[in-house]
Amino acid sequence: MGTYILRRVLIMIPLLLAISVVTFTFINLAPGDPVTAMINPDQQLQAGDLEKMREYYGLNEPAPVRYVIWLREALTGNLGYSYMTKEPVLDRILARVPPTLELMGAALLISTVLGTTLGILAALKAYTFWDYLLSVLSLVGLSIPGFFFALVVLYLFAARIPIMPAFGMSSRSGDTNAVLDNLHHLILPATVLSLELTASLTRYARSAMLDVMRTEYVTTARSKGLTEYKVISRHAFRNALLPLITIVSLRLPLLLGGAIVIESMFQWPGMGLLSLAAIEQRDYPVLMGLTFVTATLVLLGNLIADILYGFADPRIRIG
Repeated sequence: MGTYILRRVLIMIPLLLAISVVTFTFINLAPGDPVTAMINPDQQLQAGDLEKMREYYGLNEPAPVRYVIWLREALTGNLGYSYMTKEPVLDRILARVPPTLELMGAALLISTVLGTTLGILAALKAYTFWDYLLSVLSLVGLSIPGFFFALVVLYLFAARIPIMPAFGMSSRSGDTNAVLDNLHHLILPATVLSLELTASLTRYARSAMLDVMRTEYVTTARSKGLTEYKVISRHAFRNALLPLITIVSLRLPLLLGGAIVIESMFQWPGMGLLSLAAIEQRDYPVLMGLTFVTATLVLLGNLIADILYGFADPRIRIG
């Protein structure tokens, strides 16, 4: 297992390098100039002031030179400084990682538990009213865009029936319990973010469970006189987990991408909100840092999913 993990970590290095090259290239091909985004339109500038600012920020160098400089500094842990706030990029990102991981973790927990449970129930009640109902609901969940569902829940539970907070991750009042207050703010954005993954997991869990229930070892387990609960929990469910682990790991990038929209709508102070601000301000160092950290998180998520295979199925040996 240790050798496998080390090999996967070593494979991540060229992947991260390729991602950084592609990201840097597209950022520099995008229209606009970060220097012009910094200045006030009403500000009177002398001839050559813009060139001096570009020289100050190193933007007068060719793109390959700037990338080599960025890579050299990134290897030392320095992702540069924000053009707008002059703060270290790494500090700005690390301050936003915990809220994003909290939102993604809650959405992943909700979708995994709810989607797997509903999928198994649909498989056990196959071709009945409940199966058809869950299939329709999962199709609806896949069809509704996340931003539209966010508008609906904001209107219902924050405007019409104000039982949920609409924005932020905590209240300004210090009278409430901090943990409970944070969970109260987390319910709506996490539920919205988990919608698509819950719907897809329901369908995949149903399909995987139906396939496993038709196998010979499940029939053998029943013929031995085991109860239906033991047959499902000990034999069927564990083998049905493998495709679900794959689905969850493949959905992590989409979950992180969806967090950008959800964080902006609920004003959740995570990496998504920071990335939107960096795009509007053409803050290139922050965009590069966010892409690098995001790619690292996605690759680590895929590594964890691969390791879980060995625990889900004893026939798999990772060496």
